[in-house]
Amino acid sequence: MQTRRERRHPTKTIRFTSVLLLLVVVGALPSRAESQPQPGGSPPSPEPAIPAILAAFDQYEVVGMTEAHGEKDIDDLILTLIRTPAFSEKVNDIVVECGNSLYQPALDRYIAGEDVPFTEVRKVWHNTTQPMCDLSAFFAELFPLVRVINKKLPAEKRLRLLAGDPPIDWDQVKTSHDRESFVAMRDDSIATVMEKEVLSKRRKALMLFGTFHLMHGIGNYGGVSIYEKRYPGLTFVISDLGNFDTDQPTLASSPFAAWPSPSLVRAKGTSLGALDLGHFFPQQFRIDKDCNAQPIEWPKELQKPMEELVDAFLYLGPQDLRLREKTVAEVALDSDYIGERLRRQALMGFPGEANTLADFNHQIVDGADDPILHVPKTPVGPMRSCLDRKSRSSPSNN
Repeated sequence: MQTRRERRHPTKTIRFTSVLLLLVVVGALPSRAESQPQPGGSPPSPEPAIPAILAAFDQYEVVGMTEAHGEKDIDDLILTLIRTPAFSEKVNDIVVECGNSLYQPALDRYIAGEDVPFTEVRKVWHNTTQPMCDLSAFFAELFPLVRVINKKLPAEKRLRLLAGDPPIDWDQVKTSHDRESFVAMRDDSIATVMEKEVLSKRRKALMLFGTFHLMHGIGNYGGVSIYEKRYPGLTFVISDLGNFDTDQPTLASSPFAAWPSPSLVRAKGTSLGALDLGHFFPQQFRIDKDCNAQPIEWPKELQKPMEELVDAFLYLGPQDLRLREKTVAEVALDSDYIGERLRRQALMGFPGEANTLADFNHQIVDGADDPILHVPKTPVGPMRSCLDRKSRSSPSNN
């Protein structure tokens, strides 16, 4: 009998995962929402976000939403949500993308309030397959916050944090192939954790993952899509609006100007839900080793109306005014750790990324200049970064 992992096509999985990573690394073209006719559907009706998210747990076992992908506004909403007293009355588990399941026993002890050094528990989000996790201030706040919340709750109400990333041991990862073997397991790992620790036990969970791991009906590409074959209709998926409402000349000209912030709107049967993925996550590009931009087409599983992929959208105010996540200072100042981090990053093969300590420091300093999250409109920026990196590493400049 074939296992789920044997049925999947590893090359196809790795290629799709690389596309998702490029959503953060590579720039996008402007949204097409303003240049194309709007499909049919009723006008979306916004609700205050936190009450709406809490109410979703009355109808669903799981609520999934994005986190820590560069947007401080989303992070702040989540931290407020889990501090709301009603949250621990409705939810048992928080399942995170930035959590190495190899360290689940230590994480359980830490969240339960046992004496686990913070330097040990942070390995949970420092040693994942994803380079965004350790630099994100969100996770450095989330894990200690849940620990403190649990101290104020009776034993039967205490929250559990579950690590959804595969159990990668970076001490044993020496080649890009070693790393990719774990990357290819990511969605299987998500599905396995959810089935074993949440759904089979009839517990309720908040899932915090990139949107593409949460979408419905995309076959073996997404963790939710995988486990819904056995547990259909139990998960409520929330997407952010991406780049839908960018480049508005004034605040009042936004179609969402009168909406409460933050707010949640349902996708099904609405004009927003009828739009395709390209209105929210436009054309992507891969930067090759020569610093040229190559367009990437969405996999066919994603070429459908958003209402078939997600259940709701999250609005956090004007998209052009989103705040960027801060980098954790203790990570940026730890040269030994950054050296290890650069080794791991080199195994990913992204030519536009920093590959020396000086490159990394330059990247941190540049990023500190502006707190606004600027989403590039063309791949010119990443191409220039790639060329700058190559120039700095050229023998003639040494």
